[in-house]
Amino acid sequence: MAHSKPRIPGTAQHFLECGFEDCERNCEFYCNSCHQQLCKSCRAQHLKIPENKNHEVVLYQQRRQQLPVMKCKIHPTKEIDIYCKDCNIPLCSKCSTMQEHQRHCFIDLETIYTEKFTLCQKELSKIHNYFVPISQDLQREIREDATEIQQIMDSIRTSMKAEAESLKNMVDTVLSENMEELNQIEMSLLEKLKSQEKTFDDYIAYLSDLVKEFQSYLSSTELINFTTQLPDNLKIKSIPETTKPVTPEFSSAQYNKNDVAKFLGKVIKSDRKAEVRRIKPMEIPPIATSTKSTSEHTKQDKHVKSDKKQTMSLSASVTKVREFNVPGVDCVYHVSLDQSDRLWISDIWGNLVQTDLQGNVIHKIKTSGERGYHTVTQDRDLVFTEKDKKVINRITQDNNITEFIITGDWEPLSIHFSHINGDLLVGMMIYGKATGRVTRYNKTGKELQNIQRDNKGQELYSLPYYITENINGDICTSDYNKGVVVVNKSGQLRFSYKGQESEFDPYGICTDVLGHILVCDQHSKTVHLLDQDGQFLSLLLTQQQGVEYPRSVCVDDENNLYVGQRDTNTLTVYKYLQ
Repeated sequence: MAHSKPRIPGTAQHFLECGFEDCERNCEFYCNSCHQQLCKSCRAQHLKIPENKNHEVVLYQQRRQQLPVMKCKIHPTKEIDIYCKDCNIPLCSKCSTMQEHQRHCFIDLETIYTEKFTLCQKELSKIHNYFVPISQDLQREIREDATEIQQIMDSIRTSMKAEAESLKNMVDTVLSENMEELNQIEMSLLEKLKSQEKTFDDYIAYLSDLVKEFQSYLSSTELINFTTQLPDNLKIKSIPETTKPVTPEFSSAQYNKNDVAKFLGKVIKSDRKAEVRRIKPMEIPPIATSTKSTSEHTKQDKHVKSDKKQTMSLSASVTKVREFNVPGVDCVYHVSLDQSDRLWISDIWGNLVQTDLQGNVIHKIKTSGERGYHTVTQDRDLVFTEKDKKVINRITQDNNITEFIITGDWEPLSIHFSHINGDLLVGMMIYGKATGRVTRYNKTGKELQNIQRDNKGQELYSLPYYITENINGDICTSDYNKGVVVVNKSGQLRFSYKGQESEFDPYGICTDVLGHILVCDQHSKTVHLLDQDGQFLSLLLTQQQGVEYPRSVCVDDENNLYVGQRDTNTLTVYKYLQ
């Protein structure tokens, strides 16, 4: 089990030896008169010595610091060991008898030195235990904010380009439709003109024939047989009536730069007031001088601080609230919160159902998922992985299923929607290889980040079957081969957890409002509770609470803990926070 190392103050001591003769036992006392460290046994022997009977022996924590040797400048053979309160200066014993110090008030300089020494120790302790760690945490937070800003800006750029591309496609579509309509009008007008042209071809041919007819009459004797009226077949037909074509007009759009901006959207500088970074209040633990190790003090102080800074805390016991059966599944391997009164629940066979809190089935679909493969977005869209097809699907509220993301060579195993920034965190693996990764996508499906190795080049993941996010942005993964792996939002390894026994088989994982990490262990048949930094706190649920084969855990907005198990479709609800 790997954890981040506790910070050890520079003044820490782990073991103090007795300084009496050759004794090496643990020191508990201190002689302020001869400045010697003493154990309980040697203290008695030390005071039995006649010349030591008036020595002041105190607990080690109450000791006075030994004065450094300083010679008096006025009396070089004397050491400075007195403090004049009236003149506010250190003196030697001979100086105190001088005329200018008569009737002045004197204090043992060692007392003053001890007070100042203790004050310096306290200030050093503040620097080591508070100011440096808090400053480093804030500096780290600033770096993480810079990384997050870059990711957000990249996401905005991608969205802007997508909007522009969409507008371009729309313009091309409208232009194509307008061109098609114009082509049809052109064809229609040309066909009408062609018909009119043929009409005149026929009419001119008719006139040509009529001319020949008249000429034949002019050259023959038949002309004398004409009466005053010409025969009907020699009467000239009227010129055909035709119409001029009416061409369409183009009405140009009246628009300007602002009109285009309305279509593309606009980057708006937020008017929110910048939030002052929270600085934790200072709680300096006592300087470690006892036999207990500093690391033990640090762990205890960490838990005390954690309890004080939260309005809620762990209950003394876990209480079973209720339970209900879920038709349509054989067991409960994963639970996703839909809204306050609805859940998405799946088993190991790919059956995925939506139910209310009484177990009434609202919707059911068949998938190829097995473990933590579904999540619900802020818009209540269901997003789930199809590892066999290597895609991530999305189901909207109107039940439209779309292929949202294609993952290429990687099989998506687990997925979680971030309520911090709306990203999707996906645990993946490559079939046949002992390698996995976590990929972050934004809400449009753009790949933002890949987390695969630590800073030493070692593989972080193998089979990331379940994934979630903590309140501080940490990405918590339950990997069947690697245990619980936790990285920060930049992808840097924070810690890993491999259980309390030699074998640890993690399944479902979730976090709560206090930053606790809850994970199911198949081997011990329990639910482990860790703090935000990976410190084991307790076995939250065991067989005594009716848990036999825990597979899934989920905490809702009311801090109810839902637990699903193997071999049963019963979902049990517990209370463990108060």
